[in-house]
Amino acid sequence: MYFQKTFTLDKLPARLDGSSVKYFIKNESEWTEANSFIGKKLTIEFSGKFQCLDCRKYVKKFYAQGLCYTCMMTSALNSLCILRPELCEAHLGRGKVPEWEETHHNQPHIVYFANSGDAIKVGVTRNDQIPTRWIDQGADSAIILAQTPYRQLAGEIEVAMKDFLSDKTNWRAMLRNSNDRSIDLLSEKNKYADILYGMKQEYGEYISDDDTIYNLIYPSTVIDKSINSLKLDKEPHIDGILTGIKGQYLIFDEKQVFNMRSHGGYEIQLTIE
Repeated sequence: MYFQKTFTLDKLPARLDGSSVKYFIKNESEWTEANSFIGKKLTIEFSGKFQCLDCRKYVKKFYAQGLCYTCMMTSALNSLCILRPELCEAHLGRGKVPEWEETHHNQPHIVYFANSGDAIKVGVTRNDQIPTRWIDQGADSAIILAQTPYRQLAGEIEVAMKDFLSDKTNWRAMLRNSNDRSIDLLSEKNKYADILYGMKQEYGEYISDDDTIYNLIYPSTVIDKSINSLKLDKEPHIDGILTGIKGQYLIFDEKQVFNMRSHGGYEIQLTIE
């Protein structure tokens, strides 16, 4: 046996090494690079237990992604402005949990373009979440469109861009590595920067001077088969040869995928052989 650990699932930690994405799993006090698992048999066994990702209590069911009922009602992790940043009131000293909002949302944010599938998508993230946000979404490349002093303003710019671009990732195209390599992110940035300035002069003032195109390389290959998404509620025992990792997906046998993030709060035993 190469590796075994029982733990509650959450986001798979990752970092960039140059342009290469490296994933990790913490075992006791040590971090193991998950890229080293590729080519080995990986087994996920669901214990049937759920643990709230906020209060860490074991519960019978979730009422929000990874949260118990109490935390769904009270936790900042279930704030509406996480999904809809244009509604954020952190810069006004308000929010579901004002102290949390001040620390996480009344902070510099960026609006970005990412190429992670068959088209460009627009998104928002906090400055210190670069490049984590892009890795989580499986973006092959990204560029910063605008930089704002707080979340709500970045959300407004994103909403303006959604008249032209999607804010969703086509996860199947992303996993197939079928992104359109001909897309010129810098040209797209310049085009939409002009559009933004025409919409509202204030938006134009936040256009970023950083024209860097960030490229990300994942431990993943091209998938030319139909993709089956695995769910622990239906399949509590999952095993196969790990053939890649991209975004928050483990790829088995180049045809089945398991989304780590969407199973946040599930207690599992992970075995690598």
